[in-house]
Amino acid sequence: MGQIGQLLPLLGPDPTPTWQHVSAEEYHAFLRGFHRHEHSVAIDLRHRAHFVHAYPDLRAWFATPLVERVGRLHGEHPRSSSYRASYRGRPYLYYLALRGRIRFDWPWLVAVPRLHIWHLLTQAGLDADLARLTDEAAALGYCAGTARVALSWAIIRLFLHTPNAGTGHLDDALRQELVETVEHFGERDDIAALYGSPARYRRSRRHFRSRLHLLHVVLYHRGVSPVEPRKVVPSHAEHPVVRPRMEALMARYLALRGLTDRPATIARLAVAARSFIAWIAATHPEVESFAEVTRPQVLAYALSLDAVTVPRTGLPLAAATKVRYLSGLSVFLRDVSAWGWDDAPMHALLTAGDLPRLPLRVPRYVPDDELARLMVAVRALSCPYQRAALLIARWSGARKDEIRRLPVDCLDAYPDGTPRLRLPAGKTKRERLVPLNGEAAEAIRAVQALRRGERGFRDMHTGVETRYLFMNHGKLYSGHYLFDYPLHGACRAAGLVTADGKPTVSAHRLRHTVGTQLAERGAKLRTIMTVLGHTSPTMTMVYAQISDREVLKDYQAVLGPGATIAGPAATALRSGDVPAAAVEWLRSNFFKTELELGHCLRLPQEGPCECDLYWTCAKFVTTPEYAPRLRERRHRERALIDDAASRGWMREVERHRCTVAHIERLLQDLGEPVELPEVRP
Repeated sequence: MGQIGQLLPLLGPDPTPTWQHVSAEEYHAFLRGFHRHEHSVAIDLRHRAHFVHAYPDLRAWFATPLVERVGRLHGEHPRSSSYRASYRGRPYLYYLALRGRIRFDWPWLVAVPRLHIWHLLTQAGLDADLARLTDEAAALGYCAGTARVALSWAIIRLFLHTPNAGTGHLDDALRQELVETVEHFGERDDIAALYGSPARYRRSRRHFRSRLHLLHVVLYHRGVSPVEPRKVVPSHAEHPVVRPRMEALMARYLALRGLTDRPATIARLAVAARSFIAWIAATHPEVESFAEVTRPQVLAYALSLDAVTVPRTGLPLAAATKVRYLSGLSVFLRDVSAWGWDDAPMHALLTAGDLPRLPLRVPRYVPDDELARLMVAVRALSCPYQRAALLIARWSGARKDEIRRLPVDCLDAYPDGTPRLRLPAGKTKRERLVPLNGEAAEAIRAVQALRRGERGFRDMHTGVETRYLFMNHGKLYSGHYLFDYPLHGACRAAGLVTADGKPTVSAHRLRHTVGTQLAERGAKLRTIMTVLGHTSPTMTMVYAQISDREVLKDYQAVLGPGATIAGPAATALRSGDVPAAAVEWLRSNFFKTELELGHCLRLPQEGPCECDLYWTCAKFVTTPEYAPRLRERRHRERALIDDAASRGWMREVERHRCTVAHIERLLQDLGEPVELPEVRP
């Protein structure tokens, strides 16, 4: 290194900068050891002389406007720089920072996007920490070349601000200061002169954020940073305060609910309350607080949601979205009124009876033939993380977030050797152990073999620092990467897409499939509850109803081939006149059609059932299984005939006789005796 080696003992920076120039002789000695050609040495010495002449007091240079200290502004040619002394004097300023004479401020370090100083640090032997950081980033899964470029950008700026930062003593507080400067630098009045326009800086800021985030990840896993690295999400537009008293009550309520509820719940409540506040401000400007809101106004708001459209598509709000808005507002108004807060209504203005009723849908499981095709595509996935996540979803019935947050040590075994999966506490705040298929267990072991000794993260549900299974680049994989993207590709490969190319299978449908298969194969209700993590038997009963063998028996008795049936709908069923769409609906909802004496085959769009009122309804059908009930009803009707005759009510006698005759015809059509022979002891 020539004379650089002689200068190394002198390069240790002073504890505090002296803000003084160095002599031309000292700078000349440094340049002679650095440059190969004397011509280059002469140029740098001349630039130093111009800078010292323009700014004999270094403190005066730091006091000048930022555009002057940057020297070369956006779009300027180097020879026509507005402040050539500052621009040409940068190598000399770098040397002053290297000697600890000055410290560059954060705005200057961000205003100059390219700092050509790394060659100085390399010659001085100060790049060892960059090599160590790059190796650590590569161990976390980053590309070594990309990591070196990103880390060098950050390390150079940390060093020029505080020279100690570049010698292996990285301070996370300095990194955070640089992050804050990057975030707010675009708000400067001179941003156009420095970057051309605010938009151009925003594009550069994305790169700066990414580089600083990579440094943060490495420092966190090194143990230097106590703050968990998270991607900087662009902040949403600030909500204008249109009703201060109403929004103050809302903020107080959300802060209190945030102590116990999940962030997703708080977000839904906030959206519901803000939507109502904005509507009140637009339609009732005289209302200043929730205490002044009336029930007719709340009901008018509910009606107004029918006219709201989704901004991106222009389509009206879905019924489920409308219910979320109204239910969130209902909970908010109910709580603040019950708690007796100031500016709150005296009583609840919106009740459960005011909310639209949504249809209760049967869980959509994946049929066996489609599931077999899908799993072939899942097993062919190249990423072991995606393959393991989907195999766990297929065989465990766990929720997406539970799988994503699995710890590294999530797998063990029962005494008989059957793999056992420990699912973390999530939506229900309970951990649980479930048996696991061997294929999914092998996929987990393959991912465990890829894990290294990264530092864990604080779990959002338990608060315990956890080493997760699905990690890469020092962070948790996203649910989109683990589930949505691979499922989309697997569905395309298996031909399970809609006409517009959307996948027909989601990770949650795999959960429904596990629940349905357990019920169909005779699993106990308690077993299904444990595997799926349900807290209420009512949630699990949905799967039991889908797989109710008595329902299947009744269905086969009515709609199956060769069924013995009677009633007005029997002719249409025998002749095959029932539309295929109607048969499909009945197949899925047959347990809902049962009456006292048979079934009503009326579809939902045909209106309410009349079979119990009019025996001649064209949708009524019955089977031999209902013969005992038909005979019992016949005996009851005959008793009513005798009672009506004793009272002289002849019209009632005639009506009951018609019912008896209709029941007898049904029994005859079914091939059943009208009266069973009396059994004598």
